[in-house]
Amino acid sequence: MEQNKEMTAQESLQLITESFNKSRKDILRNSAKYFMLWGVLLTVTSLAIWLLWHFTGNPQWNFLWFAMPVIGYPLAALIGKNQVAIPQNEMSKMLAGVWSVFGTFSLTLSAIAVFLVPMHVTLIIVIILGLAECISGVLLKNWPIIIAGFILGVGGAVFALLVKSDAQLLIFTLGGVLLLVTGLIMKIQYK
Repeated sequence: MEQNKEMTAQESLQLITESFNKSRKDILRNSAKYFMLWGVLLTVTSLAIWLLWHFTGNPQWNFLWFAMPVIGYPLAALIGKNQVAIPQNEMSKMLAGVWSVFGTFSLTLSAIAVFLVPMHVTLIIVIILGLAECISGVLLKNWPIIIAGFILGVGGAVFALLVKSDAQLLIFTLGGVLLLVTGLIMKIQYK
């Protein structure tokens, strides 16, 4: 008697679910180092700018923010150089899209604030950074990422509205620490 080699709908759905979960875990495992990288860069950059601005009284130190992607992207490429490539899928494409949109918005709004229309850039960027992190956490079904993003976005917005001095930059120091801690949690969770 010949066996039926076709999958049932239930088996097919189970295979899709298992594949999705494996992909999600692989993305989380590989993303941990990038969360840590950008967390360290954000912490160091925000502290350096705050210290320089605080002790010189010159807000033009904020131009150092533009150095962060110049340093970060090559470092990220170097970190990922020896990494086993994860096949692109819808999840990885959505995550790349979320962070590309965040980066584009941040750079564009910062340039607009510097050259065209003054605006509360700290408030805007901390909200969209928290939102990008939260969305990433939702897509990856990872509560530490969701919670860290929420704390950064909402807490950072409140902080940015309450603090009216160069100390506003310290919210990005907290954001960097949150990214770093989130990356460490991911590294431990998905060894």
